[in-house]
Amino acid sequence: MNGPEILIDFAPELGIFVPHERRGGPTGAVTDGVSTLGHVVESLGVPLTEAGALVVDGREVAVGHVPAAGETVIVRAVARPQEVPGAPLRFLLDVHLGTLARRLRLLGVDTAYESTDIGDPALAARSAAERRVLLSRDRGLLRRRELWAGAYVYSDRPDDQLRDVLGRFAPELRPWTRCSACNGTLRPATKDEVADRLEGGTRGTYDVFAQCGTCERVFWRGAHHDRLEAIVERALEEFGAAGAGVTARTAAGS
Repeated sequence: MNGPEILIDFAPELGIFVPHERRGGPTGAVTDGVSTLGHVVESLGVPLTEAGALVVDGREVAVGHVPAAGETVIVRAVARPQEVPGAPLRFLLDVHLGTLARRLRLLGVDTAYESTDIGDPALAARSAAERRVLLSRDRGLLRRRELWAGAYVYSDRPDDQLRDVLGRFAPELRPWTRCSACNGTLRPATKDEVADRLEGGTRGTYDVFAQCGTCERVFWRGAHHDRLEAIVERALEEFGAAGAGVTARTAAGS
């Protein structure tokens, strides 16, 4: 770029996206005189999904603002909890976030997940078609213009990823109500109803079951239940719940 120079200051939370020399306060940036502030912010490394208010010389402006010479720009982080207007809050996760997807489903959060790499254009198109917030650690994916809404997942540790998403979006938690395999809704099921889907040992050991209304997978309180219960309890303790699950806490399954 070779045009008006501005001063730009990124919030500390955005330091992960910008070069080290831009993390300590306002720094100079040369613009081309025609690009929007949103374009400038992204060109300096910050996806717009992660930028909150844009403040120019003390007043908040839209991403379409064209910077003028001498302006001072403050790029704030997204406010938490973040509101996502225009559709029920639901998510789409890319191929690298399978564990996070299962944990969100465990908590009853509507979470679509692609277990194979369908490519950035297809992911962004699905986000737009289904009006889902795309969660990803791929910064380039989050810059795609066709994306409906998105958010960067800041950690590579599933525990921290879950806390980050729950803290950022404050979704309604309804544990034990969604299928961890396909995201369908669970319903209570009697042993007789699901007997043909159970191994002999399971039929003789367990009495409380749930079944997915979409893929028909059967769930019960199996060997992994204590670990899943701990995940649920930590989430509820920190982030609360909207209502109890309908599946009698049947989470581990076939």
